[in-house]
Amino acid sequence: MKKQLIAVVLALGFTASGAARTESTNAFSFVALGDLPYGAAEKAYAPYRALIDRINQSAPAFSIHIGDIKSGSTACSDQEFANQLAHFQRFHGPVVYTPGDNDWTDCHRLDNGAYDPIERLATLRKQFFPPGCSLGHTAMPVENQPAEMHAHAQFVENQRWVREGVVFATLHIVGSNNNLEGRDPAEMQEFFARDAANVAWIQDTFDWAQKNAARAVVFAFQADVFDTKSAFVVHGDSHHFRIDQPFSIDKNRLSNVTRLIVPGASDVRAVRVLVTSEANFQFELLAP
Repeated sequence: MKKQLIAVVLALGFTASGAARTESTNAFSFVALGDLPYGAAEKAYAPYRALIDRINQSAPAFSIHIGDIKSGSTACSDQEFANQLAHFQRFHGPVVYTPGDNDWTDCHRLDNGAYDPIERLATLRKQFFPPGCSLGHTAMPVENQPAEMHAHAQFVENQRWVREGVVFATLHIVGSNNNLEGRDPAEMQEFFARDAANVAWIQDTFDWAQKNAARAVVFAFQADVFDTKSAFVVHGDSHHFRIDQPFSIDKNRLSNVTRLIVPGASDVRAVRVLVTSEANFQFELLAP
């Protein structure tokens, strides 16, 4: 079977690349969303909750939120984190979350509350990533990177799971130049450690997929890799829905690599992805 790669550039980001055969060939669907909710609670929460209700009606196998659970100009408070954790629990099925830049790297901004980004990241890890399982009212088992790779013990947000022979993994890659801002040595150290963990997780995931004859591999992350301030691919971050094939090697277009950018911010929609029995990917927009 022809290999496939789906890349979701942030607004919701995930990349899928595929392999050979597997015994499980049943079709299933999942939902990708990100950069939601954006804005003050009194305006942003109701449409977001309506979108979650619509996702629940579609009954996907699971959902992936690729980060930015708040806008870049709202407070990174404990209360905001609690509100968004409650939103994740409104999903009837499993939901896997990977952080975005608005969720921690940009929290030093005055209008965000002038928080320490490293402290906010530690709080996210503690509250949003229970070991071995997803979020959502009905959780599903997931692997966290520390359980598989002890050298990267702090990166609980890097998760992996398998559905019908398709391997899914999240990567902690964010906008705002992926926190490579040089504001202080601690943040530089954070970037290099996380970058090494992401590279190791990608390699290990492809190794696992090859050994187990996976049909496809899907990576989900927040950053728009074609943004000049980012170095990365699945994402949101850009907020404009798009499906294209922008990747190339030595000026040769990779026709087996497809990018999905999910909507977000003022465009309160999600993308339902149908994975067919042939491991092809089909897309449908979901609105509240």
